[in-house]
Amino acid sequence: MSLLEKIVAEAQKDIKTIVLPESQDARMLKAAAEISAKKIANVVLLGKEGEILKLAEGADLSGVRILDFLNAANLEEYAEAFYEMRKAKGVTREDAAAMMRNPLYYGVMMVKRDAADGMVAGAVNSTANVLRPALQILRTAPGVKIVSSFFAMHVPDCELGCNGSFVFADCGLIEDPGAEELSEIAIQSAKSFEMFIGETPIVAMLSYSTYGSAKSATTQKVLDATALVKDKAHDLIIDGELQADAAIVYSVGRAKAPGSKVAGSANVLIFPDLNSGNIGYKLVQRLAKAEAYGPLLQGIAKPVNDLSRGCSAEDIVGVAAFTAVQAQHMK
Repeated sequence: MSLLEKIVAEAQKDIKTIVLPESQDARMLKAAAEISAKKIANVVLLGKEGEILKLAEGADLSGVRILDFLNAANLEEYAEAFYEMRKAKGVTREDAAAMMRNPLYYGVMMVKRDAADGMVAGAVNSTANVLRPALQILRTAPGVKIVSSFFAMHVPDCELGCNGSFVFADCGLIEDPGAEELSEIAIQSAKSFEMFIGETPIVAMLSYSTYGSAKSATTQKVLDATALVKDKAHDLIIDGELQADAAIVYSVGRAKAPGSKVAGSANVLIFPDLNSGNIGYKLVQRLAKAEAYGPLLQGIAKPVNDLSRGCSAEDIVGVAAFTAVQAQHMK
């Protein structure tokens, strides 16, 4: 069973409602039809029914709820709620009313008010545009300092990691995390691995150096982050700094980091910056023909997930399934 098949099966056990605000994109409509048909989630599309059905190109949206949010009875209620949240930041009632006419803001408010369990967007909007309403309305989860992202990876016919499954982070959001941010990314990524893969996370803090084979400001950042994680999360299995081969290949790990509980067994890989993380996941995806789902967001109080603007309808279905499983756990 592939990783996606596993996640879809989990999503189908407890059907959640996912709002898709980008109904002006044909990929989103094709994905909505598939999500509904496979009973992965209940789907809400935001927009005018006539325009959506015209764009659907034969996709069966009979099981999908289409919500003309601009004429919804709760539009003013949502705007007033947003005003109360943001008036201390200078938002006026007029500003709030205008923002709630943006489907991204309305969709996140649906999640806030439990009219939906999660939102998926980003097929036509930038990550910044997707993330902004999520942070303004939902904010971070209790005890969480930052929002970061991860990719759920599955390499076929691979015994490394957890039978080929890994979490890679951060590969899509925080460009150059400091030691404190890197420690938060590691802790959240371990929780994400446990949520989606269902096994014990074993976290490697990656570097071009293993156990002091090189010394620089960048390797010291990884060492400092590792120490911070050990102070914050005493039960987490984590080690660093480790080179990628020492982290996942048993023989190399034993040679380079003897005595390490992580070396050779890691299934959560924390990259020192966005450059290395983004390059790393794309190389594994293309060269190893790995399944790569993300960037999935972690640290928000309720599930909102971003898409690549180059995504396919199948990618949207996958991210929606992951979002539904996140919603199950957050409930």
